[in-house]
Amino acid sequence: MSRTPAVVAVLVAAACFATTGTAQELADAEASATSVGAARIVVGGGILGVVALLAARSPGPVRPAHPSRLPPWLVVAVGAAGVVAYQPFFFAGTAQNGVAVGTVVALGSAPVATGVLDALVRRQVPSPRWCVATVVALVGVVLVSGLATSGGGAVDPAGVASSVAAGASYALYALAGKLLLDRGWTPSTSMGATFGVAAVASVPLLLATSTGWLTTPRGLALVLWLGLVTTTVAYLLFGWGLRRLEPTTVATLTLAEPLGATLLGLLVLDERLTPLASVGLVVLVLGLALLSLPQRRGRRVDVAPAA
Repeated sequence: MSRTPAVVAVLVAAACFATTGTAQELADAEASATSVGAARIVVGGGILGVVALLAARSPGPVRPAHPSRLPPWLVVAVGAAGVVAYQPFFFAGTAQNGVAVGTVVALGSAPVATGVLDALVRRQVPSPRWCVATVVALVGVVLVSGLATSGGGAVDPAGVASSVAAGASYALYALAGKLLLDRGWTPSTSMGATFGVAAVASVPLLLATSTGWLTTPRGLALVLWLGLVTTTVAYLLFGWGLRRLEPTTVATLTLAEPLGATLLGLLVLDERLTPLASVGLVVLVLGLALLSLPQRRGRRVDVAPAA
């Protein structure tokens, strides 16, 4: 089976992720990043949890590809912990070192952390093409972020650690999803179980913040968009692609998120692009294209039965 549909699914998921910043800018809701992030997981994760429960009532044929020895409840718990931890770590990193540094470190460390964890847990060593494509894409991300021309300045090690922790959190829930898929779980049940548990765990975090913004029309519209589009739809597509691709490949493909966010900024928010950032967009596209090219026959491709 061609892996092209799976690649497209992950890229569309990344496009959904990319609308997060633009949606927040347009909504202009008076809410903290922590509150918005928690509300997003509560709504989107809750819906995914319901989807998982409905899907579990009519299970299809199960053919585990590479069954893990870890108990499923532990895999789900670890994945949910990654989901819950990602946003606080991400926003802590950007608060301490700025958006450019924090975003680049978080996004850049995610594919690397995923590759290391995948090699340790699933014994899957990333291919040379993945390594080259990831480096090229990361160079593009650096150029698009403006970090290359920011003039440098002091970088807070604690902020870098937070951003790296965000990347590691992503790797945890991506790999957890893959382990569940290896057991024969469907994309909807694997993503639903992980994000459903994360939604329950995010409720106290949300209630610890100021939630008045949720009662305003703009706030309600924002949380519905983030919950339905950037979480529910995005992670169903993410899980579908993850079932047919290696988690390392998926991690690098989601670097399309800053590409989409930049294009939305240009088209919707009337932002301007520097010449170097324009070059970065081209480099990023080249890296993603290199990774998306069909593999030669004879090489192992991780393909699972359709849901």
